Amino acid sequence: QVQLIESGGGLVQAGGSLRLSCAASGRAFSGFSMGWFRQAPGTEREFVAAITWTGSSTRYEDSVKGRFTISRDNAKNTLYLQMNSLKPEDTGVYYCVTMYGDGLYKSSSVYPYWGQGTQVTVSS
Repeated sequence: QVQLIESGGGLVQAGGSLRLSCAASGRAFSGFSMGWFRQAPGTEREFVAAITWTGSSTRYEDSVKGRFTISRDNAKNTLYLQMNSLKPEDTGVYYCVTMYGDGLYKSSSVYPYWGQGTQVTVSS
């Protein structure tokens, strides 16, 4: 059973930084892409970033480019999201996702495995 556990969320002022982590367990993750989605109250889940198994390719939602960096440590089965220059519109629950293959998809429906989410709140 795949398990994804996010951590690192919290309350931060605009302009601040947070680093999210996602610990994966339950199977071997060789060949699995991983990513992050977020959801603000009253909105649909939104793609944030994704990374291939080797880390050689990444993809970002336009509004976070240049501010967020996705990375992974395969030896630790852990995914990261470094978030800098945070804005109030970055507020939401951030979810870790994974799927087999090297596709860096923006559609939430293609990811079969999801974590429970971690809350990020950015105050103005």
